[in-house]
Amino acid sequence: MFIPITKKSLGQHWLTDPESLQAICNSADLSSADTVLEIGPGMGNLTRLLAARAAKVVAVELDKKLADELSKQLSDRNVQIINQDILRFDLSGLPLDYKIVANIPYYLTSHLIRTISESLNPPQRAVLLVQKEVANRVSSKPGDMSLLSISAQFYWEVSVGRIIGSKLFTPPPKVDSQVLVLKRRSSELFPEVDVKTYFRIVKAGFAGRRKTLLNSLSAGLRLPKAEVADLLSTSRIDPKNRAQNLSLNDWHRIYKTAERSLKHNT
Repeated sequence: MFIPITKKSLGQHWLTDPESLQAICNSADLSSADTVLEIGPGMGNLTRLLAARAAKVVAVELDKKLADELSKQLSDRNVQIINQDILRFDLSGLPLDYKIVANIPYYLTSHLIRTISESLNPPQRAVLLVQKEVANRVSSKPGDMSLLSISAQFYWEVSVGRIIGSKLFTPPPKVDSQVLVLKRRSSELFPEVDVKTYFRIVKAGFAGRRKTLLNSLSAGLRLPKAEVADLLSTSRIDPKNRAQNLSLNDWHRIYKTAERSLKHNT
């Protein structure tokens, strides 16, 4: 078996446990007609399972040595190996309703979620193996929300799957991982919303983690506190509340109330 030297700079940790690899495949709900985009195939352990279930696997690997070796090993299969940074990969070249499966390092998670969320050709489903703490952050509920969870849940139905212990990786990371499943919403959550303005408001709210909404929105949106107090009252939101306690619907109410003020002050 080909066992490459891991590169710490790329966050490489090889998963070889058969049950865990099967669980990841099961979370992708694959059919024989699916095209799968795999990010960071590494040693190809997951790639082989995906290829057995899907019509085609497009595996994007940043490490050139790994990409070259996998091209040799999987040349007789329905797998295309591409040596490229996934954040520079053109998703528009993939067929509609493709799926993503990836064991990704922590530093890539938020960037990848943003990239696929804003793409004109987003996947039907993305199954990401991430740090357990990150999976919890993305799937969190009001009371523990973050800009990352709001961003993900705006575009996706988010759920979590199997927890995979650190000891099952080579080399073992410092923390456990968990399967994060992003299922594309069948329709837009708030069809009438100007996305840029919505997230301008959300980002302002989270800019001061320990600040009240009154203070953080006033500073972030450059609006007088009296005006912010009025729009929060109209939105039925306590101005003393904090951003992490709000749901996506709460932010939507603030958006609808604040939209005119923001356009006037732009």
